[in-house]
Amino acid sequence: MAQVLRVGDRSPRVAEVRTTLARLGVIEGYTRDVSAKTESQKFHEEETLFDAELSESIKAFQQVRGIIPTGEIDELTLRILREASYTLGARVLEFQPGNQLVGDDVVEVQTQLQELGFYTERIDGHFGERTHHAVMNYQLNYGLQADGICGPDTIRALSRLGLRITGGSAQAIRERERVRKAGPRLAGKRVVIDPALGGRNKGLTVRGPYGEVSEEEILWDLAMRLEGRMIATGMDAILSRPRMDDPSYRDRASIANAFGADLMLGLQCDSYPNDKANGVATFYFGSETGTNSMTGETLSAYIQREIVARTPLANCGSHARTWEMLRWTRMPTVEIATGYLSNPGDLAVLTDPTMRDRIAEAVVVAVKRLYLLDEDEQPKTGTFKFSELLEFEQR
Repeated sequence: MAQVLRVGDRSPRVAEVRTTLARLGVIEGYTRDVSAKTESQKFHEEETLFDAELSESIKAFQQVRGIIPTGEIDELTLRILREASYTLGARVLEFQPGNQLVGDDVVEVQTQLQELGFYTERIDGHFGERTHHAVMNYQLNYGLQADGICGPDTIRALSRLGLRITGGSAQAIRERERVRKAGPRLAGKRVVIDPALGGRNKGLTVRGPYGEVSEEEILWDLAMRLEGRMIATGMDAILSRPRMDDPSYRDRASIANAFGADLMLGLQCDSYPNDKANGVATFYFGSETGTNSMTGETLSAYIQREIVARTPLANCGSHARTWEMLRWTRMPTVEIATGYLSNPGDLAVLTDPTMRDRIAEAVVVAVKRLYLLDEDEQPKTGTFKFSELLEFEQR
């Protein structure tokens, strides 16, 4: 679906979305029978109109699912909506390399396996190889056919046991323990830095104090400043790609996973048709329907506060999202939206080398604060200078 549907548009897709949202309980008081499959339904003309009420319902759904609440029907929203419509038991779940099953039924299986101690990864709704092995291990331990396929017998057994056993998130505990064991020193920590654009993809071209500059140049320069500071502390800083390459999100995530990185930091700029939009925001893996990366959430908040304290950029907050990069990476990942190139104030910050220095310093200090979680000596937000950090590392 290439077309984005908005308030005022007419399309059978609008009626499909309205019915699916009603089936999920997002729209209350909907009179149509929502028990039937959407594909087999015939809609009246008035049901195909995209109205303001539907837009608000879509925003509510998007917010819960960790995608930007635009209130519009785009490809991502439609895909997530269809994934949400799968209920456990409606289909057989099995690992399909290259074509993984995705949906809320997978989320439920992962959640139950995690509660039982068989699944320790992120609850992401993707029936991948790790979920397959978790199902197989569960089946082996509970006297079921150990084929890794979640069919009626396995689902029935999980449902019976899941009603009686609950516990904490093993994935969150493992993340937290990994940070604790790593110790407070930055030396040896491996971080992948991922500037968003590359190759022929230059993004916006804007005018700064030294003439025209592309979005790609701003992000690459910021990445270089961040890399230099991290190397100075003894960290193993790795760029996700050569400058002339522009790999897909999946490839970028695969590169970070192959390096066995401790953290991944994505750098991007924002833009908006209205020049009033402004500020810095950070994003980590999570949504209201699955587990959050607690380490990612902590680091995201640290980065957000440090950048806001050191620059004039407005605080747009730290948010859970289910974006591909955040979901596919095995390590805690934070995406940093450094500001809006469409806003004059943010543009002045991002095209100023001194301000990019401050942003880079803020990110390194935030990483340091993450590894000082168990220490009594915590620097105050916005006050810890890079020179002091280097002295701290040499003690």
